[in-house]
Amino acid sequence: MAEKDRPTNLVDMFEQSVAKHGPNKLFGTKNAAGEYEWVTYSEVGRRVDDLRAGMAAKGIGKGDCVGLIANNRNEWVVVAFATLGLGCRFIPMYEAELTSTWKYIISDSGIKVLFISKPEILEKVETFKADVPCLEQIYVIDAEGPDSMVALEELGREKPVPSVKPDSEDIAVLIYTSGTTGEPKGVLLSHGNFTSNTIDAGSCFPDLGPGDRSLSILPWAHSYGQTADVYNFIHIGGSVAFMGSVQTIVEDLGRAQPTFLIAVPRIFNRVYDGLWAKMDEEGGLPRKLFVMGVESAKQKRELAAQGKSSFMVDLKYKIADAIVFKKIRARFGGKLKGAITGSAMMNPEIALFFSDLGIPTYDCYGLTETSPAATMNRPAKNKIGTVGSAIPNVRIEIDSSVVEESADDGEIIVYGPNVMKGYHNKPDATAEVMTPDGGFRTGDRGKLDEDGFLKVTGRIKEQFKLLNGKYVFPSSIEEEIKLIPMVANAMIYGENKEYNICLVVPDFEVLAKYAEKEGLPREPAALVANEKVQTMISDMIKDALKGTYGSYEIPKKFVFLAEDFTLENGMLTQTLKLKRRAVVEGFQDQIEASYK
Repeated sequence: MAEKDRPTNLVDMFEQSVAKHGPNKLFGTKNAAGEYEWVTYSEVGRRVDDLRAGMAAKGIGKGDCVGLIANNRNEWVVVAFATLGLGCRFIPMYEAELTSTWKYIISDSGIKVLFISKPEILEKVETFKADVPCLEQIYVIDAEGPDSMVALEELGREKPVPSVKPDSEDIAVLIYTSGTTGEPKGVLLSHGNFTSNTIDAGSCFPDLGPGDRSLSILPWAHSYGQTADVYNFIHIGGSVAFMGSVQTIVEDLGRAQPTFLIAVPRIFNRVYDGLWAKMDEEGGLPRKLFVMGVESAKQKRELAAQGKSSFMVDLKYKIADAIVFKKIRARFGGKLKGAITGSAMMNPEIALFFSDLGIPTYDCYGLTETSPAATMNRPAKNKIGTVGSAIPNVRIEIDSSVVEESADDGEIIVYGPNVMKGYHNKPDATAEVMTPDGGFRTGDRGKLDEDGFLKVTGRIKEQFKLLNGKYVFPSSIEEEIKLIPMVANAMIYGENKEYNICLVVPDFEVLAKYAEKEGLPREPAALVANEKVQTMISDMIKDALKGTYGSYEIPKKFVFLAEDFTLENGMLTQTLKLKRRAVVEGFQDQIEASYK
């Protein structure tokens, strides 16, 4: 893309795509029959124009803050670009959120106008509206009447107003990080932050264009889904189908037939575990064909790396591909060319497996404060086991001065046009993470290899020291444990203790099959209390960690839990990261008992 054609604000980016791809499909929503119904770029563009004019008629203008509480849907984008086209700040929030968090965000950001998805949310907002004087107007998406979004669009249709073209430095969006500790922080992200990140990260995948489609899986209230799904696919002229729910994802993949996914490793981990569980259950010829395919694919890849080939290996692979792998690709819709995966790194074995069967996954790294992409693997530069190299115009530095002297890693610092403007109303917190020359201190530990690929080694604030002085980085151990089919979730604990323990949430769906086979009760509480189950899963965890982690890192005792860590019980953030303090407080008695 020529520099003169490169948009520097989200309004121009959107309007250029509407003008260029007007009749093309943009968003697909499932109807009652489960079929996707599509709206075009032009149709969405018209709604944006109407809502922008309607908001202007109600006195909303440059500098005002507009909030939205809604899941991913057509109206999410309509509200976002109508807001940005008035020179306003956009503040998206999750539907699945604590009422107290909505109140905090609305008050802290100074939201003047709030759009909400449905009347049930309005009832909750009404409970605190009187305590938030900045909130003047509320409009409901799924409603009729004068306070509905439809009414506002109808008002705007009568008197159009042109869009404002913000400066690249103007704040576009406040994204509130839920954080694992403390109150949420509003990350100030400019138009230039988002447009640069969309274009620079998108350039790593030059083959993606108007014919490509994503299935919307990740929440757009978070920067990853917002940039990679919304801005990226609009910029390239692609389309996005909305997932019905986590329970319908397999069906949705089949119907939507995405060509590229914005995802997290857990989706692929579950498919991988499910495939092996199914093969082990079926046994016989199906399992033999599957194993033959996996082994031949590995041999084919290793031979190709040496510039060699084998007729027998190729033949075995072709047989397995036609009978087995083709069916696996069909589960993803049959057209999937690849996926970007973030939030945690893909297990290399699983990444190679999907790559071998024709669905490469590309690990990336970033944070809300970096809009979010900082490093990325890509088709032309992919090193499994890393989170990629810096995207264009971004620089990564490693500060070893903040870690122990013997370490071969350090804190990851990100420089570039994607780095946030700061935290809203929190100058001290901003100063703590920004370097004097404009870099962002991520709080993550990592190291760069000789080719410039980044490997994340831990989280500085999450690391802890055992009584023997050894440092432990729990997140990497937990990710390894969660790859075990019998385990749904895990947390490592041991700060200032003699040894580590592990809080384990079994995968009760997988465990139920084992229980049925062994004649055990299937209720979660009974299963986690069963000594045989405890021993079996404990041994699986120790075996999985042996050889990769030091003996001091491998947990010596286990606490088995019948309830998972969830958003609802306050033990996970919206991006499904552990709130460690909340978990420790919630299971304090069991943890302390493990050290007696």
